[in-house]
Amino acid sequence: MMSEYFREQLKEKGLKVTPQRVAIYEAVVELKNHPTAENIIEYISKIHPNISVGTVYKILDTLVEHHLLNKVKNEKDVMRYDAVMKKHHHLYCEETDKIADFDDPELDHIISDYFTKKKIKGFKIKDISLQITGEFKNK
Repeated sequence: MMSEYFREQLKEKGLKVTPQRVAIYEAVVELKNHPTAENIIEYISKIHPNISVGTVYKILDTLVEHHLLNKVKNEKDVMRYDAVMKKHHHLYCEETDKIADFDDPELDHIISDYFTKKKIKGFKIKDISLQITGEFKNK
């Protein structure tokens, strides 16, 4: 059961397990496509109508702070949430506003090598993630 997985993730991060936290964490995963806070609020309100908008935002911030979610901004500067914590990049479709995960270890290696050789003076790189903008074509 997924709810149990979310409870365990919260416990591992030292967070109190509450129905609100589980529901919001679960919503991000269920909604897929990197939902906005508004998408999450709309989804949550159908199942848990008593969870306030402020609570949703606070919980999202807490989950990001404890590395259970990542924030992803789209080209329109809209904040989205991502439950996939392993290293990956994003493909952003300008037409549909869809964001898809993109894994490419070869690209990761090329980028890492480039910046290792480049040695940007006075700057320490912690992480690199790309957002590749384009259009998804239906085949």
